[in-house]
Amino acid sequence: MKVKSHRDLIAWQKGMDLACQVYHLSAEFPREEAFGLVRDVRDSAVSIPSNIAEGQARTTRDFKHFLTIALGSLQELETELLLAERLGMAGKQSMTQALETSGDVARLIRGLSSSLG
Repeated sequence: MKVKSHRDLIAWQKGMDLACQVYHLSAEFPREEAFGLVRDVRDSAVSIPSNIAEGQARTTRDFKHFLTIALGSLQELETELLLAERLGMAGKQSMTQALETSGDVARLIRGLSSSLG
């Protein structure tokens, strides 16, 4: 299948799923974290599919660069989620699901990058 749009990419689709999970998950964080960890995890999560989308619209070389940025944002997000978990800011089940989705997205981004040569 030829990719016509970033919306056709499974990595982008799963990245969007992850961003939605993070928005729901971070709604459980304490109110005083609204301008702290809530903002940080949401920004990191949104950055992942955004960089995939932006890169897909560019040259192959640039796309690989944007996938690297998306992967960096993903690692940042995982770190922030693990910190929130250590601080007891969200339920175990929703945190586990987000971290599992994060792992899936990482594998998809790496596979997509490898397929670009």
